[in-house]
Amino acid sequence: MGLSAEPLIYILIFVGVLALVEGLYLTVFGKSISLNSRVNRRLDMLEKGAGREEVLEQLRKEMSQHMNAGSIPLYSLLADKAQKANIAFTPRQLIMVMVLLTAMAFMGLTIGTGAAAPLRALVSVVMGVGGVYFWVAKKANKRLSMIEEQLPEAVELMVRSLRVGHPFSSAVAIVAKEVADPLGSEFGMISDEAAYGRDISESLKDLAERMDMQDLRFLAVAVTIQQQSGGNLAEILEGLAKVIRARFKLFRRVKAITAESKWSGMFLSAFPIVVIIGLSILKPDYYDEVKDTALFIPLALAVGVCLAINFVFMKIMVNIKV
Repeated sequence: MGLSAEPLIYILIFVGVLALVEGLYLTVFGKSISLNSRVNRRLDMLEKGAGREEVLEQLRKEMSQHMNAGSIPLYSLLADKAQKANIAFTPRQLIMVMVLLTAMAFMGLTIGTGAAAPLRALVSVVMGVGGVYFWVAKKANKRLSMIEEQLPEAVELMVRSLRVGHPFSSAVAIVAKEVADPLGSEFGMISDEAAYGRDISESLKDLAERMDMQDLRFLAVAVTIQQQSGGNLAEILEGLAKVIRARFKLFRRVKAITAESKWSGMFLSAFPIVVIIGLSILKPDYYDEVKDTALFIPLALAVGVCLAINFVFMKIMVNIKV
């Protein structure tokens, strides 16, 4: 019984692509990433002597560079995710990383497999672009999760500041100083924009839309309503903090309850693919007797469609909206 290692080689090359892009990112920006995990990056830039206006301009440029490059072919696929993740790579650098990974994947496929050149080129592009997209999406989800965790604490800090007599702009500045990244620098930008004359509610709305986060929208709406109709902002924000904490607690509870179902769905979706790959490795000639028949290709396509439908329905069944 002959063994075909090609399917395993494809998997290993894709995993290598993911490891390589993470390695490049940590090599280039590892020091600043380690620093940002302990302190607020905006404050660090100010402590190093940069002016407030210069820091604001730099942060705004970094946080908008990916969406401004959304018109670039292929890059539009990950521009939104890259912005939410606040990837330190510039759009040009990220495209160069895609090209580099595509070239390395092509070299790996050329050395390790006997596939035709057009197929190797197609798979290499999918691996290079898909690997970067998967990596950026993972970074975006991680950053958004951190902001969701920090937001209730930040709102409660604003409540305490308002109750001791600080104006709302000062409360935002205190959050920018006391809260770590990523939320600290985001609120620092809002504080700096308010200092230069921009309305805080507009800055909060922009942040909520940029992050596409419902809790931030609640905060922006609460501040806007208070500015237009008056009222005790501390009480409003205190109630909002309780709502955000309750929502976050409910999300965690639902996540824990559905964890088993999600893993079951992932297993049921992945098992047929693993079986097909296993058969290709352990017994490459398994389909030799039927692959030349007229029904083989249509049935293979039908199986692929059924697997895709199964994946979609499993995703819908375990993705509970709260």
